[in-house]
Amino acid sequence: MTLLDGTRTSAGRSVPVVGYREILRVPYAARLLGGSLVGRLPTGMAPLAILLRTDHGAGGGRPTGLFAAVYLVANAVGGPLSARLVDRYGQRYALTAGAALSSAAFLTMAACPGEVRWTAATVTVAGAARPPLDAALRTLWGARGMMPSPAHQRVALALDSGTQEIVYVGGPLLVATIVTATAASWALVATAAVGALGTALFVSTPVSRARGANSGPAQRDWLGPIRSRPLRALYAAMACAGVTIGALTPLAVEAADRFGAPELSGGMPAVLSCGAFLGGLVYGARTWRGTNAGHLIILSAGFAAGWIPLTVAGSPATVLSCAAIPGLAMAPLLSAAFVTTSTFAPPGHTTQAHALLVAFLDIGCAIGTAAAGLTHTQLLLPAGAAAAALILATTRRRLAPACPHSLPLTSDREAEKEPLL
Repeated sequence: MTLLDGTRTSAGRSVPVVGYREILRVPYAARLLGGSLVGRLPTGMAPLAILLRTDHGAGGGRPTGLFAAVYLVANAVGGPLSARLVDRYGQRYALTAGAALSSAAFLTMAACPGEVRWTAATVTVAGAARPPLDAALRTLWGARGMMPSPAHQRVALALDSGTQEIVYVGGPLLVATIVTATAASWALVATAAVGALGTALFVSTPVSRARGANSGPAQRDWLGPIRSRPLRALYAAMACAGVTIGALTPLAVEAADRFGAPELSGGMPAVLSCGAFLGGLVYGARTWRGTNAGHLIILSAGFAAGWIPLTVAGSPATVLSCAAIPGLAMAPLLSAAFVTTSTFAPPGHTTQAHALLVAFLDIGCAIGTAAAGLTHTQLLLPAGAAAAALILATTRRRLAPACPHSLPLTSDREAEKEPLL
């Protein structure tokens, strides 16, 4: 990809450089991002906290690991449904109700683990009711009047895709610290507390409160975003990319056993997230030539190629360092996917469209984790991302026409319009 001059457009018009400082200066943008990240910490905390709590109180033969999987599945199923309620009733009430219900389930789980059926019920409620703050934030980034220009929206989405890796690195570390200092039940209490706190910070902003009943769909449509052919192609591609991400965890365990280095089992996912954090920030800090549809294809191909060094690495240090390479393309790929989702989301279904994107990623991750036990794990890494690139390449015409990447690449006529944000 060729870098453009940050102060000129392809037509020679001068435009201001948009950086992260300009994004955080937008009214309430920093508070929305911070509240969203705090509120999303349960996504990174809950699986480990549930596993440790149920394992601590488990009787003989209790399927402790299954409870963490139930939470993730409930999250993937409940996310789009909760987002549909957000689109219909507004962010303030739907997000607050979801946070209250999810936090109450975590607190109940901490107070009384109970039998298998009771624990499974509380885990299911905690996952299904989790407020879709990530989708709600991306909806606000694209809301009319929130960001001054499409360029601001693109950089905001890139900032979001990069910083969300804090959730997956910081969440487990926070749980481990709490469990070491106190007990596993307090990790669940902390999970409930940070989820409620982050949601409260988010919905207390005037921008979120204003996202009310007027944002609901004009007509009820249970398929919603699924009716969009470009979004169906994007969701399928992201599910394939998720297969790759899901296969990393079993590969990390295999590498830890093969090299006799236990630190690889947790270190490889953490290094991948660190690479994604850096890649997302670099991608958003620059304006890149080309359309968003083209970026999706290039980044998917880069994501696939980035796994190849990891499949042939021959030492623990090499394996650990190579895990960062695909991460450099992962967050930019998600950022471009967020832009496409905002562009093609049907009116009144924006939050649901973003939640479905995350759900398909989670489904792909689950497939990748399960398939890793049936086939050669290393082959899944580049194969899943390559499948995503192939899907996007064959549907490029559907994604390109209505998907301008940023303000410097739009036409003069488009630039004169009120920003569709």
